[in-house]
Amino acid sequence: MKQQLLFTISLFFIVSSVCSQAPDLSPKSYISVITCGSGEDLYTSFGHSAFRVQDSVLGIDVVYNYGTFDFNAPNFYTKFAGGQLLYTLSRSRFENFLYSYELEKRWVKEQILNLTLEEKNNLFNYLENNYLPENRGYNYDFFFDNCSTKKIDILTEVYGDKVVFRDDHLEEQYSFRELIRQKVKTNTWGGFGIDLALGSVIDEKATSIEHTYLPDYLMRQLNHTDFKGKPLVQRERTILDFEEKNGTPYFLGSPLFWILLFLLFVVSITYIDHKNKVRSRGLDFFLFFTTGVIGLVIIFLWFFTDHSATAGNFNILWGFAPNLAIAFLTARKNRLPNWFDKYLWVLGTLLLLTIILWLLGTQLFSPLIIPILLALGIRYLFLHHTFKKGELV
Repeated sequence: MKQQLLFTISLFFIVSSVCSQAPDLSPKSYISVITCGSGEDLYTSFGHSAFRVQDSVLGIDVVYNYGTFDFNAPNFYTKFAGGQLLYTLSRSRFENFLYSYELEKRWVKEQILNLTLEEKNNLFNYLENNYLPENRGYNYDFFFDNCSTKKIDILTEVYGDKVVFRDDHLEEQYSFRELIRQKVKTNTWGGFGIDLALGSVIDEKATSIEHTYLPDYLMRQLNHTDFKGKPLVQRERTILDFEEKNGTPYFLGSPLFWILLFLLFVVSITYIDHKNKVRSRGLDFFLFFTTGVIGLVIIFLWFFTDHSATAGNFNILWGFAPNLAIAFLTARKNRLPNWFDKYLWVLGTLLLLTIILWLLGTQLFSPLIIPILLALGIRYLFLHHTFKKGELV
């Protein structure tokens, strides 16, 4: 009985070992890069990219997808906010992969790679090895390590200097922020949030290879890539042909509408306060509290996360974290302390510095903050004026 049990266990490990090895592809196999168009949701706005392996002899038609993450992972939101969320490589049938894009009416294109049978097997074995549970996870980075940039990294790792990525195909090189704005409109809540959260580091010009963090730029790059002195892409074909998603946001639901409404509200209340020689404590509390919270969020993203793109964020000048404490001071009925006027001078200087850094090109701010800066400037000026006249309580 004991010998029979040992034989069964041994047989299990032998079978498991054999099954874990990728089969050799046949001469009728193909390996390609799949590129998918933008979707309507923010997380689909940038498109997608994946490897496809197909072999009619072996009955293989699978997609290797490096853009997978688990919503049910422990501490998901904490890890996501901290830039520590692991993305994983998933493998699925091509027909299952394609179904969601057909449902969402997003275009899908395929670039078949010009590889020998041996080279196909090398890449196939790499993907299969990478799909093992102990290998499939990686630390995601939006600009430098995502589903699209993985293609460049893998091709370089598998084929070395046989692959040459040419940089002569871009008519103009864009900054990382400009590339984002090609996919996400500025006057959307997603675009506004991105501009607030990401720092000046993304206003540097991206190299030709760095453009490939966007899948459609990867597709262009692969068409201008040589492999052993010949084009890497053997041929390109369209699998799903839909128009690119590029809808215009509804103005009444856009951030610009609500920010202009906010400006009008601040100007109106400030005018009434000036005329009646009073101070609306609720408005001051809201302004100081909100800008203080924005400042704290920026500090957290800049200094306490692993996100590479949130550093050097000068939105911290107008979204000033100490305002959070000052907010509770402005809500009191007691007269504000004498140093408050000097604090207003600091805030005014920071607003001016924001504009200077914008004009110098140090950071490209969202144009939507212009009404916000105007609202803050008007209110700070009112507070300074009434403070000097001894009317501020």
